[in-house]
Amino acid sequence: MPNRRRGEISANLDGRDFTLCLTLGALAELEDAYGAQDLGALLRRFAGGALSAGDLIKIIAAGLRGGGNDVGPEEVALMRTEGAAAGFATIVSELLSATFGDSKSEQAPPNP
Repeated sequence: MPNRRRGEISANLDGRDFTLCLTLGALAELEDAYGAQDLGALLRRFAGGALSAGDLIKIIAAGLRGGGNDVGPEEVALMRTEGAAAGFATIVSELLSATFGDSKSEQAPPNP
């Protein structure tokens, strides 16, 4: 079972459940793919909100490998998920949120 505190999420691709995680190795792979100097530059690129289909493929493939799955970008490009393109965007959004934090979910609950 994925542990969000460790940056893991679950995603159903091609009818199979996978765990995805952007480990340090996966993040280094993405830094290299995007020519980012550091994690801050990578985060700024993703925070811009304009991700291409190729970006979704790269991020999901890196997350799958970080989650212990032997899946490359070529295989991800052929996969299907619920919600089609929007479903892939949701997976990436959840993965980035689990990796870099989400200000909404990081806030402490109100004190009664």
